[in-house]
Amino acid sequence: MAAHDLPLGRTVDYPRGYDPSLRFPIPRAHGRAGLGIAAGDALPFTGADRWHAYELGWLDTRGKPVVATATITVPAGSPQLIESKSLKLYLNSLNAARFDDGETVRARIAHDLSHAAGVPVHVAFGLPPVAADAADAGEAILIDALDIECDAYDAPRPDYLAADAGDIADEVLRSELLKSNCPVTGQPDWASVRIAYRGPRIDRAGLLRYLVSFREHAEFHEQCVERIFVDLLARCRPEALAVEARYTRRGGLDINPWRVLPGAPAPAAKRDQRQ
Repeated sequence: MAAHDLPLGRTVDYPRGYDPSLRFPIPRAHGRAGLGIAAGDALPFTGADRWHAYELGWLDTRGKPVVATATITVPAGSPQLIESKSLKLYLNSLNAARFDDGETVRARIAHDLSHAAGVPVHVAFGLPPVAADAADAGEAILIDALDIECDAYDAPRPDYLAADAGDIADEVLRSELLKSNCPVTGQPDWASVRIAYRGPRIDRAGLLRYLVSFREHAEFHEQCVERIFVDLLARCRPEALAVEARYTRRGGLDINPWRVLPGAPAPAAKRDQRQ
């Protein structure tokens, strides 16, 4: 079988020089309209999309390669999100470019991504620590071992969500079973999800079935997290709520969107073993 007959991805031109035009911003309003959040409405959450870049490189002034990792934080309130493949291509375009020093590179990335997102984007070299499973879980309750039957995979099913108004809880639930598909490539996106809340006790079996119902759903990572947040807020009426998803790495990048009720603290920045 010839190479062109193989069922593999087609060739994508590798950037041979620094090219900020490779960034592809997508209006967040498109996804939020489907959640009942109209343009101009106050958002029911705050948060950020925390990207981890593992394959970052450039040339110094003498042409010697330099490699680094970076954490990129895009505020949830930005008018645009940055599509992941375009971010990968943009970062790759730095590989053959010469820079005076690392700070020049960091400032350049921050400038370019801020322009794409429409608000200041924070860029820092280095990555958050990888959390040890037990330490990271803390008091979090893994719900994946629940004995449930699942038969819905094509679209999120918020009707599976329920909470007991007579039983108030303050807990963190987590699952490793979140999966959705990229709306651009159709490829699977895998993630763990953490839901911290205070309020009527959430039915764990219903929550797990709800998370599994994303399995063939096509939506960007950020939009999936916002959908989970909005559905939980509407169906379970918590007084406090935080939702974070840690997606596994693809193309040298992983994304970790988190959303919380306004005024709540951000989740601690960590990485999963799977990432």
